[in-house]
Amino acid sequence: MTRLAGKRAIVTGGASGFGAGIARRFIAEGARVAIADLNAEGAAALAGELGAACLAVPTDIADSAGVEALFTRVTSAFGGIDILVNNAGMGAAPAPLEAMDEARFDRLMSVNVRSVYLTARHAVPLMKAQGGGAILNIASTGGVSPRPNLVWYNASKGWMIAAGRAMAAELAPFGVRVNVINPVAGDTPMLATFMGGDSPEARARFLATIPMGRFSTPADIAAAAVFLCSDEASLVTGIAMEVDGGRCL
Repeated sequence: MTRLAGKRAIVTGGASGFGAGIARRFIAEGARVAIADLNAEGAAALAGELGAACLAVPTDIADSAGVEALFTRVTSAFGGIDILVNNAGMGAAPAPLEAMDEARFDRLMSVNVRSVYLTARHAVPLMKAQGGGAILNIASTGGVSPRPNLVWYNASKGWMIAAGRAMAAELAPFGVRVNVINPVAGDTPMLATFMGGDSPEARARFLATIPMGRFSTPADIAAAAVFLCSDEASLVTGIAMEVDGGRCL
């Protein structure tokens, strides 16, 4: 398992859920990984488990100074960056679109949208200078096939998809590939938020919308992430890959 041997990666929101799955798989595939997460204790615990190739960097990914400090720390430790995974995200409980207050809306957009802009400002110049790199946005099936009562969350993930495709078009001449993964809801700590509470009945209702009949897992998303960030996908850029058990069919 050396598909990412020698690669240097940042995984935002890497302390839990999909991000932790991606970090684990990247390490197993030979990469060095920086886990950037607001949850400093969780990031440190996972980095300690994964060993010397993993670095925990407590980061508010929506804060400009925090992102700058993240890239300073990582480039100092790793000597550069080959892969950026924009995985950090914030969910929203189902509610009518007019019910979300401004403070919640602003935080949602800061975490899901502004963070991608902030990381790109630092990652792209480094990747251009070295002649290549891979950026991966973890969006959502909600950005492709939105459901009612999650309007602003769906919109933030749709932005991530559009941004990823636009970035791919601009950065292709520099050897920088940009792709997107759209997971269906996963059995992660955010699941209860999306369902408006966790119960057997809520799970059954949600699973009924997924033709393959199960939620996604961190391992599912990590497998797709390894391919898209590896040299095996050297001619793949600008795609939005559904990992959704048929949810968007």
